[in-house]
Amino acid sequence: MEGLELSCFQIISSAGSAKSNYIEAIQYAKEKKFEQAEKLIEEGMQVYNEGHSAHAQLIQDEASGNETNPTLLLIHAEDQLMNAESFRIVAQEFINVYKVMK
Repeated sequence: MEGLELSCFQIISSAGSAKSNYIEAIQYAKEKKFEQAEKLIEEGMQVYNEGHSAHAQLIQDEASGNETNPTLLLIHAEDQLMNAESFRIVAQEFINVYKVMK
């Protein structure tokens, strides 16, 4: 596996791991363990950024003249990346709500 396919799997893996962290963060917030919840959000953001960097590299490569043919795998990877970012926002909102409820 190399090139575009490898980048796509890096993006998908990072997005999935980040989303798992965000889900776990909500569970900790529900238990009023806000420090652990915030730590998981931060860890999730770090993992997410790895996927985002792989995606940014694809964009830079294309801007440099190396055409990228959109594939179903690339579209799926981008969808997972966007989904993880949206989920982070929702998770952070849940954490804030749980803090207010405390």
